Amino acid sequence: MKVNSAASWMIIIAMVMLALIYGQSLFVPFIIALLTWFVVKKTRNSIDKIKFARKYIPKWLKTLIASILVFGVLSITGEVLTYNIEGIVQAYSTYASNSEEITLKITEWVNIDGGKDIQQFIEGGKFTSYLQDFIKSISEIVGNLLLIVFYIIFLFIEEGLFNRKMELFFDDENRYKAFQGTSKKIDKMLSRYLILKSLINLTTSSIAFIIMWSIGLQSPFFWAALIFLFSFIPSIGPIVATLLPAAFSLIQFGDFVQMWIILFGIGSVQVVVGNYVEPRIMGNTLNISPLVAIFSLALWGSLWGVIGMLLSVPITVALIIVMSQFPSTKKVAILLSERGKV
Repeated sequence: MKVNSAASWMIIIAMVMLALIYGQSLFVPFIIALLTWFVVKKTRNSIDKIKFARKYIPKWLKTLIASILVFGVLSITGEVLTYNIEGIVQAYSTYASNSEEITLKITEWVNIDGGKDIQQFIEGGKFTSYLQDFIKSISEIVGNLLLIVFYIIFLFIEEGLFNRKMELFFDDENRYKAFQGTSKKIDKMLSRYLILKSLINLTTSSIAFIIMWSIGLQSPFFWAALIFLFSFIPSIGPIVATLLPAAFSLIQFGDFVQMWIILFGIGSVQVVVGNYVEPRIMGNTLNISPLVAIFSLALWGSLWGVIGMLLSVPITVALIIVMSQFPSTKKVAILLSERGKV
């Protein structure tokens, strides 16, 4: 029986993995729409805390106002990012002329004969390919914007009917209450995570913006936005987000001084925030093992690229909460959690 059960689980996992790989174009926009809907809903709840709004403004109008606020912020941010990216692309050919000088300095410094490889990285291609991969991921989201908007609209339509459907679906009242408890737990944990993590990342990226702007780095807003987004990726995200502007500063200025300022300045902020500030503020909000977080990062990154990395933590946290509610999967949730408490 145990062999048959294990085989069944293996088949189910294999089918799910195949569905995630080949259904990426459907699943990624839906998850992004789900997170956007979640943010809009929380914004609406914040508006609802205002006495006048709670008493006189109907729910549909509060939803519309919250949607306009959220999409307005996203739209303005997108426009500014597009302008910054265009500036980087236009200026890159000018900065790439510094590659020969940089190559000589690096080869002299490390005392190795890797000039051609270093020059190739600077001039062409590897640096820009890494940047292009990220921009491509963002472009794919923009390309699916219409689908995401449709998803969000129908999520709001479904919101009013969902609880009634679940009440009918769970014929046992205790099971329905358990479902409600799980939903509230996911809602609370994701809310806390998104709010606190966003505030922490905003503080880090703002300090990084000041550092990069003060040394004259091209398009500091873009690099600060990159740091904000990549800081959602556990462990390696902040490192990559710091190395990219540091490498670009080397290309732009043809000197190591600005690169070291970025590495030590922003790197120090990341270390302090990651090791001292964030654990004290967030505590055990996520309740996810660090090893599981890294594995989840690798798994979702291999499936969906950069977008998968950004979504890895919220997806894994939701899965742990859901699995903790069922006797058959509770032990798995305990293993995935940080301290075994689920």
